[in-house]
Amino acid sequence: MNVIDDPIVQDSRSGETAIRTALQNACKELIAEAAYSCEGDLFVLGCSTSEILGIRIGQGSSMATGELVIDAVLPLIEKHGFHLAVQCCEHLNRALVVERDIMIRDRLEEVNAVPALHAGGACALAAYNRFQNPVLVEHLQGTMGLDIGDTFIGMHIRFVQRPLRLKEKSIGHAHLTALMYRPKLIGGDRAKHF
Repeated sequence: MNVIDDPIVQDSRSGETAIRTALQNACKELIAEAAYSCEGDLFVLGCSTSEILGIRIGQGSSMATGELVIDAVLPLIEKHGFHLAVQCCEHLNRALVVERDIMIRDRLEEVNAVPALHAGGACALAAYNRFQNPVLVEHLQGTMGLDIGDTFIGMHIRFVQRPLRLKEKSIGHAHLTALMYRPKLIGGDRAKHF
């Protein structure tokens, strides 16, 4: 079933075009605000397709919605020189889908699993299917990320995490939050900071 054919998605604020536009706007705004991110950094995405569709997290995974999300954000993230890391659900202990060359570059620990629709989630599975040479890794430290549906990506954002209030507040029915990294402020009042 295509995401637009889902009766829940047919309400005006949750249509396919609205979802795609909101995702792209959120990505652009986060990338523009993430002052301490550099080309080659990791952009973490946590997403509940159930929440996008207005269903309780983990109760209505939608492959069509997962594909829509990945297809909307992946080209934009790559265009800006970042690498996408997609968080799996709790059934895979919040492991992340990344390209194998990123795992090797960052010396990440591979785990022996692949995402499935109901064990990993639709977005993780869509990313796994879209990536050139995907693997699952246990932990990583991105410099920014979007959390769609309160999936709690903070464990995968480099310390210190700073929440960012985006103009977009939701994707479909899902609550949207954003995080970005900033370096630690050290040295007290006498130090000079950039």
